[in-house]
Amino acid sequence: MEELIVIPAIFIGLPWIILHYITKWKTAATITNDDEVLLEELYQLAKRLDERMDTVERLVADDSPDFQPARIVADQEVDNQKLRELDRLLAEKKGA
Repeated sequence: MEELIVIPAIFIGLPWIILHYITKWKTAATITNDDEVLLEELYQLAKRLDERMDTVERLVADDSPDFQPARIVADQEVDNQKLRELDRLLAEKKGA
């Protein structure tokens, strides 16, 4: 009697559980189109905010000679390197 329970459990139940969780794992690891759109919007917002901070720092520095910006000076290569890398990755994705 126990064989009637154990054999179907091994040959039907176990593969079903394994395949079920493999499918869940594969679907959870992907990024959706909505996520990509949100990331693109956040990236554009970050670029605009970075440009605004540079502008504010320049205006304050013009008004107050004692002002020392806490951020890296505007448009230095080190400051903009990550943004350029993201621009390159986005251009590659749009081209593909």
